Amino acid sequence: MKLAYKIWHGYIVAFPKTSRYTLGETIDRYFLQTIENILVASFLQKQDKQPFVRKAIVSLDTLKFFLLVAWENDIIDMKKYTTLSLPLSESGKMLGGWHGQLAKQNSSESAQGQSKEK
Repeated sequence: MKLAYKIWHGYIVAFPKTSRYTLGETIDRYFLQTIENILVASFLQKQDKQPFVRKAIVSLDTLKFFLLVAWENDIIDMKKYTTLSLPLSESGKMLGGWHGQLAKQNSSESAQGQSKEK
């Protein structure tokens, strides 16, 4: 995500003024929101991580949608869109894997807790 944001930061300056402070800032905000949720999740205890990973996934999906809108409206060209899409896609795979791992851990811990109660 950090690499993708660095690439994005170079692109936003070329946004037309009519879109820079609307769509450009919205994309920027979702980049930062995604990075923030990943960072927060990385510092939490295992049992507290899942909601922040889920928020990061939602933020990333929203970010990708707005990038698609920017491309469809010819605000960014195909090359820039593709260059950004690759690291974002990889980040999405990593977040999905992290979320799946946490869900599996939380369900097994929940099952162990229930068997101890019986």
